[in-house]
Amino acid sequence: MIRPMRTAFAALLALALGLGGAAAVMAQNGPPRIVIEPGVIEPMPIAVPTFIDEGGAGDYAREISRVVISDLEGTGFFRTIGEEAHISRVTGFDAPVAFEDWKAINAQVLVTGAVSVSGDRISVKFRAYDVFNGQVLEGAALQFAGTTQGWRRMAHKVADVVYSKITGEGGYFDSRVVFVSESGPKNARLKRLAVMDYDGANVAYLTDSSSIVLAPRFSPTGDRILYTSYESGFPRITLMDVGTLSRQSLDEQPGTMTFAPRFSPDGNTVVFSLERGGNSDIYALSLSSGQLTQLTNAPSIETAPSFSPDGSQIVFESDRTGVPQIYVMPASGGEGTRISGGAGRYGTPVWSPRGDYIAFTKQNEGRFHIGVMRTDGSEERLLTASFLDEGPTWAPNGRVLMFTRETSGAGGQATLWSVDITGRNLKQIPTDGPASDPAWSPLLP
Repeated sequence: MIRPMRTAFAALLALALGLGGAAAVMAQNGPPRIVIEPGVIEPMPIAVPTFIDEGGAGDYAREISRVVISDLEGTGFFRTIGEEAHISRVTGFDAPVAFEDWKAINAQVLVTGAVSVSGDRISVKFRAYDVFNGQVLEGAALQFAGTTQGWRRMAHKVADVVYSKITGEGGYFDSRVVFVSESGPKNARLKRLAVMDYDGANVAYLTDSSSIVLAPRFSPTGDRILYTSYESGFPRITLMDVGTLSRQSLDEQPGTMTFAPRFSPDGNTVVFSLERGGNSDIYALSLSSGQLTQLTNAPSIETAPSFSPDGSQIVFESDRTGVPQIYVMPASGGEGTRISGGAGRYGTPVWSPRGDYIAFTKQNEGRFHIGVMRTDGSEERLLTASFLDEGPTWAPNGRVLMFTRETSGAGGQATLWSVDITGRNLKQIPTDGPASDPAWSPLLP
């Protein structure tokens, strides 16, 4: 539950993030804002004192503050000023703020909060201040309530609000990632589905490792997951209910294999590859009627389909020219138009939730890359390079990608990494053991 707090709001901080470097600046006649410019980033200095314990909060207040700081610093756009440098101490949530003391340590934004616990219920309230103008940022004073089990979600929600108000972008911290958890030797790897917070915390396992599972994908509402399962001995698309873990195979046709599934934006259709007689084409399956529609018809391998956010187009991978490239076709099917044009092999395209970019995997000159391009193929940008990077997935705000990176050699292992669309802020996501095939959920309700 979210309740607005009664307080005066300052002007909205909203400058959209673009490409290139970034610099945090103090506006002389307005609130602080992140301005995107070519060059080296200068993170915005902010202060996040430990939230106040207003009763029974114990370690929750400290841990929530820690997660908020971790979320914001993890973007690369913020630098928190340690409490040892604070001149003022926050002694109460409604105590007057000594803005001159926060200016003296160059804090441009101050985030204060308080936590209270009663039984298994927890309440978290916060305010984010524009230090220069001495005002609360518009819309950045809220209260969240729920169970103590969900305390990390509340921390992520606080960070999402602060991030959104300063950058003008949607948040992405209060989200989950489904992935393939791996164990065992590289030549006999055991795989099972798992789900975690975007930052690697709160891991839960959805399947056992008795059969191979690949390429999980969340539904637009986050309540279902599609994936490819080898439980029958052949790859089959499986639909799982996240709440009950019940599952069913989709469109079982003798003599065929189905794989690489994705939901349509309305969640009512599944688009996937179907292999029959050595040839793979793209099909669409209505989940309500069971009607199967063939969208491509070519002797080449057509795979990895992904809908545009408005559902009108599908981007996919095809080797019809002899080398895998990226094509876009109407959602109703057709030949498609090739949009990739550089050297190398392109695959696993996925449309940004904002609709402005397509992410992809590229192999060229012995290296693998995660890249992005405009939806017409222009402005191609390679964000990573390694022995093996593959399978990008978009954060809900369309500004961060997560992907699989695998090291070379017999002992090579798969790990999860993230990078923003400028190519900055590349970092590994902590997991217990090898992990692959990440897929981001939408923001949680």
